[in-house]
Amino acid sequence: MEHGTTPASSLRDTIRNLPTRSGVYLMKDANDIIIYVGKAKNLKARVSSYFSGRKDPKTAILVQRVDRIDYVVTRTESEALLLENNLIKRWSPRYNINLKDGKTYPVIRVTNEPYPRVFRTRTIVQDGSNYYGPFPNINSIERYLDLIERLYPLRKCRGHIRTRDHPCLYHHIGRCSAPCAGRITREAYLEHVAGVRGLLSGETAEVRERLRLDMEAASGELRFEKAAECRDLIRAIDTLETDQQVVDFDPDVRDYIAFASETDMCTFVVFQMRSGKLLASDVYRASVFGSEEEDLEQFVVRYYDTKRAVPARLYLPIPLPVDDLAHYFRQEHGAEVAIEFPDTGRDASVLGMARENAVQDLARRKRETGNLPALLDLAAVLGLAGPPLRVEGFDIAHIGGRFTVASMVSFSNGVPDRAQYRRYHIRSLDGRIDDFEAMREVIARRYQRVLNENLPRPDLILIDGGKGQLNAAQEILEGLGIGTTPMVGLAKKLEEIFVPGRSDPLTLPEGSPPLQLLQYVRDEAHRFATTFRADLQSKDVSRSLLERVPGIGPKRSAQLLRTFGSLEAIADAPVDVVVERGGIPRDTVEQIRTLAGVRAEEASDEAADELPEVAAETPTVSYRRPPKPEDEPPRGERSP
Repeated sequence: MEHGTTPASSLRDTIRNLPTRSGVYLMKDANDIIIYVGKAKNLKARVSSYFSGRKDPKTAILVQRVDRIDYVVTRTESEALLLENNLIKRWSPRYNINLKDGKTYPVIRVTNEPYPRVFRTRTIVQDGSNYYGPFPNINSIERYLDLIERLYPLRKCRGHIRTRDHPCLYHHIGRCSAPCAGRITREAYLEHVAGVRGLLSGETAEVRERLRLDMEAASGELRFEKAAECRDLIRAIDTLETDQQVVDFDPDVRDYIAFASETDMCTFVVFQMRSGKLLASDVYRASVFGSEEEDLEQFVVRYYDTKRAVPARLYLPIPLPVDDLAHYFRQEHGAEVAIEFPDTGRDASVLGMARENAVQDLARRKRETGNLPALLDLAAVLGLAGPPLRVEGFDIAHIGGRFTVASMVSFSNGVPDRAQYRRYHIRSLDGRIDDFEAMREVIARRYQRVLNENLPRPDLILIDGGKGQLNAAQEILEGLGIGTTPMVGLAKKLEEIFVPGRSDPLTLPEGSPPLQLLQYVRDEAHRFATTFRADLQSKDVSRSLLERVPGIGPKRSAQLLRTFGSLEAIADAPVDVVVERGGIPRDTVEQIRTLAGVRAEEASDEAADELPEVAAETPTVSYRRPPKPEDEPPRGERSP
């Protein structure tokens, strides 16, 4: 192999003198640290492409840190792929793919020992052990391990086998075959291990048939307990197989790899098909700085370096050098792997499903880490001095003038900061319907408190509504002396953006990142407000219903709801508990239970009657809404 270096003093000039042969290039920073390793069919052409023409942001980030470039010439591109992988493993360059599990799902490990053990783990040790999974469903992995213990009891003790005269308790309860006490030969023990591997690979037909025959034999001999045990094992196998979401009856061992990327963020998803079933999926998150082809090829090599199970067929979403990858699998794994790039049919459909999973994970990453590009775009659209890293959004909710409430949601770096959410009872309307006045009240209460307590001010305030609501809020800010705080209104009907002092609204292309960000804040404020309003309405209905019961007045009904939370909770609680904690007679509790049952039937009928109208009026939006959070934020402030 030929080695070379481009001196830092004339980087661009010496790039012109790079050889046109295949090889590996090593980009180094000013401290002579390797920051990126890549392979090329033509070193000169590939390296030159980094420094010519328009560059996307991620390439620009990489190039501006390059101070010098070393290279190694190889005889073939296949050799370059192997060398690239070895150099990446040795130096772990900052800008090469560094695989990070998107989810810390456990796997099942079958150890590489004379008497192998089986257990679940989250750590991969490259010692020849076999790994199966990962298992997104924790219950599923527990069912597998329980089934294995009952069908193929392997040893539980760690380390080398120590000879015993008497087996441990696990043997006596049927969960260990006791090789330590000579209760099973090594050949028979390894047959158990083979059965475990077959079960984990989805090869269950033979196991199920053997259990069926054992069940029939035990039943014929009137050993009903044994027959029931076999029946339960068959059911357990069936339950595990129903967890598989995809079945196509193709016995080949196949892997499907897809990815989704945006700027330097990328998520790779691997679907493992075994015996026609989707056995498991891997999700990996990475930062990428090469082309799609380079990133995918690097991922394939890095993935199978850490996973010993190599498939017979590998399906990829974009074409890669087949000969190079096939050579890698032969050289490093001693396996012949057929590599295909389907664009139609069954395999393309499975790749599409893997791609959709990658897209969803990438969206989660953006929500978790922030959305600075959208904030920068939004700042440019609105003419802000900088990206609005802190956005506060407001909405009003009521039903016919009753239960009028307001919400404030807070976003940090483009993602919800739910600890800062607040909700308000609107007190100034006395049953009138006046969204403008309600907006004035909540803005006054919020930002008077911000001033009084010297709290951080937002970089942008978003009002759910049009020009009227925006002007009402702007009046209050100016009265408080903070009228320079940027504020916009977003109207639902046409998704128009209203800006103070501007007569015509702004419109952004449907699906554009800045509009999606504003919609996210607006819809979150709306959800938070309507949830609060519905909660108040439900409690009011419960109070009214409770007051129908003789002996329960306003004070007692309020006290019961504070104690139990809802009418349904009172009805579901044990009678003795309600009597003791609620301080009411037993016959009154029975009347509440009857009332709750009647109310539930009425609510069901009302929901059935109103469902078509509600569905017809449900608005559609131009982007995928985020999932509703599992935990409702705290109630927060009630008054200034």
